[in-house]
Amino acid sequence: MSLTGKLEDLGLADIFQILSIGKKTGSLLVRGKDIRAGVILKRGLVVKAEANILDGDIGDDLLKAGLIDEAGLQLARNIKTDLPEKSIARVLLELDSVKKESIDRIVKKRIEQVVYHLLLLEEGDFSFEPDELELRLPDLKDLGWVVSKGLSPEYLLMEGARTYDETHKFEEVLKEELSEEETGPEWFECSQPEFPREISSLRGLTQELRLPETPSEISLLILRFASDIFQRAVLFIMNDEILTGFGQFGLDLEQADERVREIALPIEDSPYFSRIVNDGRPFKGELEKEPLTELFIGEIGGNWPVEVVFYPIIAENRVVALLYCDNQPPGEPIGETPGLEIFVNQAGLALEKAILKQKLAERGE
Repeated sequence: MSLTGKLEDLGLADIFQILSIGKKTGSLLVRGKDIRAGVILKRGLVVKAEANILDGDIGDDLLKAGLIDEAGLQLARNIKTDLPEKSIARVLLELDSVKKESIDRIVKKRIEQVVYHLLLLEEGDFSFEPDELELRLPDLKDLGWVVSKGLSPEYLLMEGARTYDETHKFEEVLKEELSEEETGPEWFECSQPEFPREISSLRGLTQELRLPETPSEISLLILRFASDIFQRAVLFIMNDEILTGFGQFGLDLEQADERVREIALPIEDSPYFSRIVNDGRPFKGELEKEPLTELFIGEIGGNWPVEVVFYPIIAENRVVALLYCDNQPPGEPIGETPGLEIFVNQAGLALEKAILKQKLAERGE
């Protein structure tokens, strides 16, 4: 299925969601005013992304990270001149100048940068060609590199949005500081209280909850907030007393999103899960060992947590979703999370509005 159109009509987040849920394989090309970018997906996961606006190629990034030296990079460039069909990363690997794992790590950062820049686009064209695994962009000087473990579009959107939020917060702080330097303090200097990062995130993401479009968008915002605090998390949707996996971050698994969506936990088989859902309040403590909890931890990659937190999400006076979080690895203790608790409550209200909106749309009202 080919997909073409304008970003004004279908945003990047929606495009990624379509390709992810459909587990599509192919090439997504995006063209904006000053940007030409290409993204390769395999079974709904992003394995390569390049853009003409990135500074340098993979070789330059490896050099900046101290993973190769200038002599090794120059040798690889000389060889690549005679072998233009090979990427600089492939040449460096064949020269034993760098390990494959190091290339993967650098390329994942490049992929995040590409998606961040694409999120900034308000106008442009896009096209998706199924089963096309080459980036056919004349502006690209290098073919790039396919990472061994693909990145989920949901994760990339969260990272891109977080980078955007942090960049704009920094710009606002810088403007305030410059303004103070120009005008000087009117009366006396007074230190301002520093708000925890969690509370700062609450301010920004709460704004995005005011106009909910779909339950999926609200669920993505919940995961975005939690990713600032925890190492890994799984969001469940509650359907007929069964917790069904919906989304995740931090799971070190092949096709993690796909694996999570296959999880189904009948809470009637678990006194532990039943107690948490029926109580309807956040729970922090040990994860009790019973068949269903052991099955769950096995499904998300093992590594039994030292401490866990569950956040029930309530809409229409019932638990409609459940957020599981821990800090594995490395097993750091979990502190207080008042900001996330507040946000989860607000997300429940936003879900009610989104569900009502969907019901009205189905009735044609």
